Amino acid sequence: MNKNKSALSAVIVLLVLIAVASIFIFKRQSENNQVPADNNGMILFYSLSCPHCQNVEKYIQENNVKDKYSFSQLEISADRKNSEMLVAKAEICGLDTGSLGVPFLWTGEKCLLGDTDIIDFFSK
Repeated sequence: MNKNKSALSAVIVLLVLIAVASIFIFKRQSENNQVPADNNGMILFYSLSCPHCQNVEKYIQENNVKDKYSFSQLEISADRKNSEMLVAKAEICGLDTGSLGVPFLWTGEKCLLGDTDIIDFFSK
């Protein structure tokens, strides 16, 4: 009888640990997918494989753009929610969502597409 109680206790402890770990992992994933509240609504969408995105990132680094502007950067190729958010912002601007690309900057009011337009925006 003691062995059954010990086995049952061990199973209960194991289930509690799994539940706690699952909650922690889910919460962490949710936090990683959220746009920070202090970004004034500005979001730069990019892809790691995009050479035009790399041009923008290089400009941001070389010109300390993050010291002048607060914005989030969301990678779209590995995260479906980020891609869906990009489409939603493009729809607000009335853009054809069938031919969207990156880099794409949502300023909080308007959409900018391509490295030239985004770099011009940050240079002003």
